[in-house]
Amino acid sequence: MDKVSLLKKKNEEALKGGGAKRVEAQHKKGKLTARERLTLLLDEGSFQEIGAMVTHRSRDFGMDKEVYLGDGVVTGYGTVNGRLVYVFSQDFTVFGGSLSETHAEKICRIMDLAMQNGAPVVGLNDSGGARIQEGVVSLGGYADIFYRNVRASGVIPQISAVMGPCAGGAVYSPAITDFILMVEHTSYMFVTGPNVVKTVTHENVTSEELGGAKTHATKSGVTHFACANELECIENIKKLLSYMPQNCEEDAPVYAYEAGNELRTKLNTIIPANPNQPYDIKDVIEELADVNSFVEVHKDYAENIVVGFARIAGRSIGIVANQPAVLAGVLDIESSRKGARFVRFCDAFNIPLLVLVDVPGFLPGTDQEWHGIITNGAKLLFALSEATVPKVTVITRKAYGGAYDVMNSKHIGADMNYAWPTAEIAVMGAKGAAEIIFKKEIADAEDHEAKLKEKENEYLEKFANPYGAAARGFIDEVILPEETRVKLVAAYKMLEQKADSMPKKKHGNIPL
Repeated sequence: MDKVSLLKKKNEEALKGGGAKRVEAQHKKGKLTARERLTLLLDEGSFQEIGAMVTHRSRDFGMDKEVYLGDGVVTGYGTVNGRLVYVFSQDFTVFGGSLSETHAEKICRIMDLAMQNGAPVVGLNDSGGARIQEGVVSLGGYADIFYRNVRASGVIPQISAVMGPCAGGAVYSPAITDFILMVEHTSYMFVTGPNVVKTVTHENVTSEELGGAKTHATKSGVTHFACANELECIENIKKLLSYMPQNCEEDAPVYAYEAGNELRTKLNTIIPANPNQPYDIKDVIEELADVNSFVEVHKDYAENIVVGFARIAGRSIGIVANQPAVLAGVLDIESSRKGARFVRFCDAFNIPLLVLVDVPGFLPGTDQEWHGIITNGAKLLFALSEATVPKVTVITRKAYGGAYDVMNSKHIGADMNYAWPTAEIAVMGAKGAAEIIFKKEIADAEDHEAKLKEKENEYLEKFANPYGAAARGFIDEVILPEETRVKLVAAYKMLEQKADSMPKKKHGNIPL
């Protein structure tokens, strides 16, 4: 066989993966192959493969008789909407996508190139775990990947799509990356599988119940997106990338925007007359953001806080908003962690922040205290205090107690703070405050209820408004709700060249 024919034959062999039967089995499970996924993700004709001829080096347990080009992972680079992205896609048709020494080396090579050239890494995970025939070298391969994940954190965006099994040590690479996407019914993540769980704890649980997409989207918060199918998963990856810069030295892409009437009159009637009545903060977000630009992150987890990306006048922003429609918008352990993680991502990649505040305080109770609401609440406080990107706050209604401070108050470095006329900025709610401040007067009164109501109204008149804070400069401007988008467009334009930095140090010690 001549040399050109040999090359063609090897290239054809590499494209086959584990062979037609295994590809068919993959399709029967409702899953795409490694290469089909990359075709959907990357711009047409842009993929450049690296390491297609790599094979494993194992000679034990008959492995020398079973060799596949590429060794279970397709690696390379291409573009998504014209922007450079490095990719690896595990091939379940080859040894179940198991990670060998060479498989890991291919992934590490891609991550090294991504770091050197300042571009995101997208990993499509579909693997049975470490290749047991190789023993410790496959475990070492995982550690090599983890190390690079950590080194790349905050330098380049890292996105993990779990599109099949991801178990044992394999879960820790996605866990270190910035965003995890899972596919419902065909993917799962867990450190120990159902069989081990049953042996150790005697619990009967399926893979889906233990670590499926729905479980991690609602219960653990491990995954940021639970996708109905692989196509939706890949579309979400593309959408996410559009809000991010290529690396920490750049800004996110700016999209063309034609200014029009920026007043949003619907906002004038969005706050209910009854201060205890809920409303959906997502309705506010939709009015403030460019049309159809809001992408919610962690949608089904800790729903009392809403986080996600949007655009205002074509520019990427990250939104953190209390959700009065769920638990009255209180901050608790899960919502504090969720908000803090998102804030730190935005700060790492120069994405300005918008914080919408309607928070009655922190959730009380033994469960919260015993599970660390103090240190978990401090995570959100730390993240917003640490952030040096442009930070703008709008208080729509309640801003009570320590939660007022935590939710991007002027005191922790917010650049611009706005309040609607409906804003209530106080240490606590009027009823509780009146019961403490006027305890004796209420006790001495003939009609306790009437006196309490009188003192409650007195407290409301004094503190249940934004003007005391505005008088002190803690609020820059009290604005009509309809003006909010106008103010935000101007504020972010003004803050474009903001330059701020933390004191010189190795890194802070966030209360993990």
